[in-house]
Amino acid sequence: MARKKKPRSKRPDHKPQQPTAPVEATGPASGNTEPAPGQSASASRKRVLGVAAAALVLGVASWGAWWLVGAEPGERVEFPPPPASVEVEESPVTYDDFVGSSACEECHEEQYEKWSHSTHGRAGGAPSRDVIIANFDGTPIRFKDAVVTPWINERGEYLFTTEQEGKEDVVFRVDGVIGGGHMVGGGTQGFVTAFPDGTVRFLPFDFIREEGVWFCNTDTRAGEGWYTITEDMKLSDCGDWPPIRILGTDVRYGNCQECHGSQINVRFNNEAGYFETKVKSFSINCESCHGPGKRHVELADDESLDDTEDLAIQILTTITTEESLEVCFRCHSLKVPIKPGYFPGHVLEDHYSLKTALIGDRPFFPDGRIRRFAYQQNHLYSDCYLSGSMTCVDCHEPHSMEYWDIYGQALESRFSDEQCLDCHPSKAEDIPQHTYHEPDSEGSVCVACHMPYLQHPLLGRELRFARSDHTIPIPRPAFDDRLGIENACAPCHEDMTLDSLERATTAWWGELKPHKDIITGLVEAAQGERPATDIPLLPETPHPIAQVAALNHLFEEYLFPNMRRVQRDIMESLLQMTESPDLDVMAVALAALHFARGEDPEIRTFLADKLRALGDRDGPVRQRWVVTFGYFGDSYRTRGEFGRAITVYRKALEILPRHAGILHNLGLAYRSTGDYPHAVEFFERSMEIDPGQPLAFINLGLVLEAQEKPEDAITAYRRALEINPGEALGYFNLGNVYLKQDQFRQAIESYRLAVFYNPTLALGHYYLARSYIMENELENALQSVRTALELDPNNRGAQEMLRDLERTVGGT
Repeated sequence: MARKKKPRSKRPDHKPQQPTAPVEATGPASGNTEPAPGQSASASRKRVLGVAAAALVLGVASWGAWWLVGAEPGERVEFPPPPASVEVEESPVTYDDFVGSSACEECHEEQYEKWSHSTHGRAGGAPSRDVIIANFDGTPIRFKDAVVTPWINERGEYLFTTEQEGKEDVVFRVDGVIGGGHMVGGGTQGFVTAFPDGTVRFLPFDFIREEGVWFCNTDTRAGEGWYTITEDMKLSDCGDWPPIRILGTDVRYGNCQECHGSQINVRFNNEAGYFETKVKSFSINCESCHGPGKRHVELADDESLDDTEDLAIQILTTITTEESLEVCFRCHSLKVPIKPGYFPGHVLEDHYSLKTALIGDRPFFPDGRIRRFAYQQNHLYSDCYLSGSMTCVDCHEPHSMEYWDIYGQALESRFSDEQCLDCHPSKAEDIPQHTYHEPDSEGSVCVACHMPYLQHPLLGRELRFARSDHTIPIPRPAFDDRLGIENACAPCHEDMTLDSLERATTAWWGELKPHKDIITGLVEAAQGERPATDIPLLPETPHPIAQVAALNHLFEEYLFPNMRRVQRDIMESLLQMTESPDLDVMAVALAALHFARGEDPEIRTFLADKLRALGDRDGPVRQRWVVTFGYFGDSYRTRGEFGRAITVYRKALEILPRHAGILHNLGLAYRSTGDYPHAVEFFERSMEIDPGQPLAFINLGLVLEAQEKPEDAITAYRRALEINPGEALGYFNLGNVYLKQDQFRQAIESYRLAVFYNPTLALGHYYLARSYIMENELENALQSVRTALELDPNNRGAQEMLRDLERTVGGT
């Protein structure tokens, strides 16, 4: 609301500083560029695997050296183009092919009954008294600078009213409930609300059942994990305030992908200019595992159906180990999106890569345990999987989510030893001899030592959110302490020192089973005790996820684009890894060869031949290859190494020449070097392939501004807003042009729209305050600069502005 103007003589001496910072901003909160391939905006990024031992023993001696015979020196070997299906493919499964769990009940009553009482069946839903465990009784949640009141109106709608001094009250309606507080290690419940732009966004007010308190995640803003909301906490400390994280997958937003519900689909409607969000259910329904049911129901209703006919549904009792894991890893894993539009029924690895989440990131400790925040994907590090082919449903009954043994016999509880003794019967012959605890004691339970509940480190320790360790490790007190992990013995033996625990372990069990050589290498490399080049890339037992982790070390610490030579044993290992049946291992190894030695004619011939031989795997391998290059190209660009960034992006385009994201980011790299003609060229090529990119028009506008063509820049920004009328950065950059031209009223209107559509845009609030000052609207300026500092307390210009405004407006 406009305030009465103060006399102009009282205006603080703040010139309309040229807004330069946003030109290079690339983060999701303030950036004007789209995350590149391999750089998901999601906290969560990233498996399907299985490497046969024989597949990694491709002979190298026949090559005679680390190079291959191929083209003549100096001859340019061209890579074969990708098939059209890599870039354009008609989806075989659509949202309308799903019918919901209620359609299953009539024919599958027993399974439906089990599911409906399971944690999947009760994973969330529409807001109701049966679903919500949090208090919506009007008791306020008090922050230092805000009061949030959860309440229910006369229509039965669940609401949050947010009150902050100097700002209008904001009311959020709860349109979906995430979680029911069911998990033993810490059960929580969150809430989402529909926004006018068509997205469904997470609210920052979460509830945890055991402690019975409201909390918020401060990690992405204040960096302190999950904390109970108190009057010492600012609302802006909550990472999801204002709401910006969406339900579903879109690279421009922080998101939780499709996992907090069933058949979640988010797409931007270019014609309408808004997002469309569809959610079949906030529970995890039958079709999340079995795939679309519409055709299956039609066939089941057909009385002439022959029992031998295909029932058009995925039968999960006869699938392989890897296929079984894929069903669960649709949600219980870190995933890098490589192609949009995923639904159950699609091939997961065509749309997501599970292991390239480790490229440029280290979500796991070297032995696979959770280093920050992740899911049950570290099952892939366990010996029970690597040596025994164990799947999730060897322990978890898939409908009831209760526990059973490998023969399908129900177990009394999640702590029943039969889960383990079916495969390790000798341990039951003399239980005290193995456990050194009384048979009926907690310390004698298999999972107490081998699957301890560990707190997710990223979340802090104030609120309990622990999950069972699916690496199924051997207790190693000293080793665990070396990594910084709470060992399995410590929770019950708080009175014992680490040395005493280690001595007891050694006395009881003697020399423990050693880690696999690749894990030992990763541990020592992570602690600076071994160079990345000495990590064994070809382990004695196939271990795909550890191989990708080792390749990440190699990329980060040894490889760089177009090296003159690469260590012989590294080249031999990389060449052998390109024969891996695991798509992620193969693709990252191919990317490493291309990255480091891609200009060598012999290596280019090898890579070209490999692409021609891929067949059906061509598309998924190319996508992973480009994800890897996308990450390192972005990394070089953000570090200011623009020449290397350009080199890596151009290599990516050799693999997928029509990748709009790579073309766009190559334009960004050229813009950063001042090569504006090339920047314009690649922005335009990107927009030709994908015209629905508002951010490409925004970055084109920035180039035009740099060329002192403000009117052309305005046209580009308005083109962006034609595509997406809610694109905050379009308004933000329009405001920048107007501010530079001293058109302060137009600047104000543009900045106001920018922060309306993205309230987390700290620079938008800051420049809005500057514009208000130039129009002498000092009280409005004061409010805007305070908001800017809530979001970015380290903005020194805003700090100085706030001091001047408080003196001026207060008359001191």
